[in-house]
Amino acid sequence: MTTPAGATERATEHATRRATDRVVSAWPDVDAVERRLDRLVHTPPRRLPERALADYHAWYVEHTPGSRATAEEAAAYIPDGVQHNLALNDPWPLEIVRADGAHLWDTDGNRYVDFLAAGGPTVLGSNHAPVREKVTELLATCGPVTGMLHAYEVRLAKLIHDFVPSVQRFRMLGSGTEGVMAALRVARAHTGRAHVVKVGGAYHGWSDQVVYGLRLPGTGALEAAGIPADALRLTHEVPPGDLDALRDRLAANESAGGTAAVIVEPIGPESGTHLARPAFNAQVRELCDEFGALLVFDEVVTAFRLGMGGAQAYFDVRPDLTVFGKCVAGGYPAAGGLGGSQEVMAVLEGGLTAVGTRAFVGGTLSANPLSCAAGYHALLEMDRTGAPARAARAGDRLRAGLAELIDRHALPYVTYNIGSIVHLHTSGVLHLSLDDPAFADELGPRTRMLGEMSMAYSAEGMITIAGSRLYTSMAHTDAVIDDALARFGRVLAAAAAPGNGSP
Repeated sequence: MTTPAGATERATEHATRRATDRVVSAWPDVDAVERRLDRLVHTPPRRLPERALADYHAWYVEHTPGSRATAEEAAAYIPDGVQHNLALNDPWPLEIVRADGAHLWDTDGNRYVDFLAAGGPTVLGSNHAPVREKVTELLATCGPVTGMLHAYEVRLAKLIHDFVPSVQRFRMLGSGTEGVMAALRVARAHTGRAHVVKVGGAYHGWSDQVVYGLRLPGTGALEAAGIPADALRLTHEVPPGDLDALRDRLAANESAGGTAAVIVEPIGPESGTHLARPAFNAQVRELCDEFGALLVFDEVVTAFRLGMGGAQAYFDVRPDLTVFGKCVAGGYPAAGGLGGSQEVMAVLEGGLTAVGTRAFVGGTLSANPLSCAAGYHALLEMDRTGAPARAARAGDRLRAGLAELIDRHALPYVTYNIGSIVHLHTSGVLHLSLDDPAFADELGPRTRMLGEMSMAYSAEGMITIAGSRLYTSMAHTDAVIDDALARFGRVLAAAAAPGNGSP
């Protein structure tokens, strides 16, 4: 295994500058976004007309028979026919056989603009050749995993430390879910406290203790099937952006032993679906300091996508712990991790037994050579090419084009972006309030509409996250974005057709 001469030194040389580069051109006007979202959920859903939906379904029947056959076979062996929720798609999942740059291809030869980005980590674009070549080189010599120490573990940890100064020590794990599990265990071991506070609507993986208040704020244990109530007894939810509620919860926890950690998505729950205000993270930092809780940033999506220093560099807020996801392996498998100060991370020091204050965290595939090599070279490439800034410019162009289409067709839809994280809300389902008397009546139709829009986008040649979130990459050139906007234009024009609820 070889590494380009001086690669680590070059990365370190540029790390301080690039880590603080602000790739978000402007933070969205939160008040304006919230007003538009409020109008959206109080406007009858502007669905696609039945004729358009029938045409899109017919496209699937004609053009994706291979995917349909694979999906039908999968349903016989896999629950609901998919292994992960990102693959869900109406009327059936698409079998993707090729990924390159800004595009995906299915088994029937159809090409799609890729706004899924493997769930977020492929800021370089899919299957970036310089990274793939290094991974192939390692597979030919070392293989994917040995269970022993490898130099790429050290190089990757040092590179993350250089880009994200709050990460004095880094532990590689297998996923973002594992990173959150480790973060809460470390916080409890370090502080000697047990309670955890999260923001309603945020997703922090699927471990027992955080399947609480998912997607819609205020839902509590609604999606916690199979999880004993005691597993959630120490988890608390506060409304997005509500600092008074957070203070009240931290104060209430004091009489019950105190709060170990407050965990946040720094741009807001569900990658900014419920948008945070710019000062929010600094104010949470102050409350954590006041009440002796650790501040945990879940940067599974934002690390390196919002710049090489992540959201914490953008907001200039130093968390105690940072959770990483697939980004630390550039989208390659078995990747996630946890970083923090030397003092806090000391509870993870190695050993065959965990006694005293040491927290037991393991994983045979954690920090395997394949994932570490992929992550190391992906981060080098992102730094060398300025990928986060280029991806963010693509996000700005996409959002501006979507906003123009929405205004042109007088639709109630809402779009905004945080750099390369672009939101397009059409059904409003993720912004319904449980306090609204009409909630039960609105949930079903708006959820179905979300699936319909996702189907339409796919039939027009675009893969999104549930039809409401789009990640751009360095590979999304102006030509790719403009092509995508023409495709979105056809869908939005259909939604605005006379007789479809339009004025």
